[in-house]
Amino acid sequence: MGGIDGLDLGTFGLYTFDFEVQSAVRIRESVQELEEQGWRALWVPETLGREAVSLAGYLLASTERMHVINGIARIWSRGAVYAYGAGLLLADAYPDRHVLGLGFSDGNGPGIKPLAAMAAYLDELDAHETATPNPAPKAPVRRILAAYGPKMLELARDRSAGAQTYHVNVAHTEQARKILGPEAFLAVEHPVLFESDPGKARAIAREHLLRYLNSRYNRAKFLRLGYSEEEITGASDRIVDDLVFWGDLDTIVEKLHAHVEAGADHVTVQVIGIATGESAMPYWRMLGEALLPRGTNA
Repeated sequence: MGGIDGLDLGTFGLYTFDFEVQSAVRIRESVQELEEQGWRALWVPETLGREAVSLAGYLLASTERMHVINGIARIWSRGAVYAYGAGLLLADAYPDRHVLGLGFSDGNGPGIKPLAAMAAYLDELDAHETATPNPAPKAPVRRILAAYGPKMLELARDRSAGAQTYHVNVAHTEQARKILGPEAFLAVEHPVLFESDPGKARAIAREHLLRYLNSRYNRAKFLRLGYSEEEITGASDRIVDDLVFWGDLDTIVEKLHAHVEAGADHVTVQVIGIATGESAMPYWRMLGEALLPRGTNA
């Protein structure tokens, strides 16, 4: 478990928006502590202004062993030629430590089809493989795709090392594994919330999920998973409990393992319920004690 084209990411990793709102000094201190705790994989999004590849480069430069995965770099944020060049540079500078995760996000205008846009972007990326003047890296560039629906999962299987899913239930993980087959890499992000009071937990989870439940591509994903329009619009207890694992540490850990049992190679854990500007570090420490192999900080 946890492997992608020869990289051992571990069975569990961390996913965080924290570094979008923290200073460079605090980011460096945090990622260095995570590496010492034994975390092998750190996933970072591109959403609030931090440019995906430069952030990945900074995190790699601040650590010695940590794998950094863009989860995801939006295809609308940079031309394919520059994404390809960035991937080459990071693969050369930090061999076997970076994964370029690419995703459609919410697109770049009406009428654009995610599958066609991603396929065209990959075509352009691949065309630069023989055309670039950039030196060949010391290690291969590894890429994965953000994927939910069957066709995008098939594209991830056929034209990348695998897929990353985001805000899905365990049933989706089982479905995704069947589509990807036994060889392709499957990473599953899942939010967790350290709150045991059902009312409080669900209120925080609903606030976190609000924009996803109102996004057209996410709504389509949830409908395919069997949730009704009413459940999605009203953020029912069922969909909230499926998409955010809340409770005490033991409860959360047990639920995270369900994704592994359903076919995930790697589960990347996003701690929510943290005030803006604060750090999830206390919870990352707790999760590290429960999820990481004992006796190693590699």
